[in-house]
Amino acid sequence: MKLINNLYFYPEQGMLDCNTYVLKGMPGIIIDPGNPDYLDTRVAAMNQDGIKPEDIGVIINTHLHIDHCGANEAFKKLSGARVALYPVQKKNYQLVVVDGARLFGIEPGEFTVDYLLEDPILKSGNIKIEIIPSPGHSPDSVCFHLRQEKVLICGDVIFEMNTGRVDLPGGNADDLKNSIEALSKLDVEYLLPGHMSIVTGAEKVKQNLEFVRSNVFQWL
Repeated sequence: MKLINNLYFYPEQGMLDCNTYVLKGMPGIIIDPGNPDYLDTRVAAMNQDGIKPEDIGVIINTHLHIDHCGANEAFKKLSGARVALYPVQKKNYQLVVVDGARLFGIEPGEFTVDYLLEDPILKSGNIKIEIIPSPGHSPDSVCFHLRQEKVLICGDVIFEMNTGRVDLPGGNADDLKNSIEALSKLDVEYLLPGHMSIVTGAEKVKQNLEFVRSNVFQWL
């Protein structure tokens, strides 16, 4: 589903899956391919929007929990895209990918990393993506800010009327609160989380933040 310009949204399909976002440009970028069990459905939805797997050149993740990165390797093989991690994600790979999955008694969705995103700015066509480290839900969490489009792809940092959990390996409630407070200073009209519904409109994004502050922070 097209949101704005060359940004597309594909909602989570089931258990251990997540919302996926695609930037149609040069290179094409997929953010959080999700669960490999739903990859065929996701690719079919992309095809309906005129996006083929081979149009994607880069695979990135908001963080490396299995519901977000489980399909990295499968999509890489399907598309020929390269997997890129931010340095903090590479640093925490074992803790988040391997230890996090085994905590639930499931095999980690391991994948091959092709290169590191040393520069905090990534481009897809005319769209500039700023990478913002946002620890708390996990130590490797980052958000992707499209400043000109007023878009924040925030993974599991903040949801509609909720936040990500902090009881998985490397999670930290104070870090999560600080990350959310820092993100609240951005001019955002599209809050695009890793699960549940997206939040659109500057006023609704602001209201969502205030709700989280008032009703969720005290339980973290």
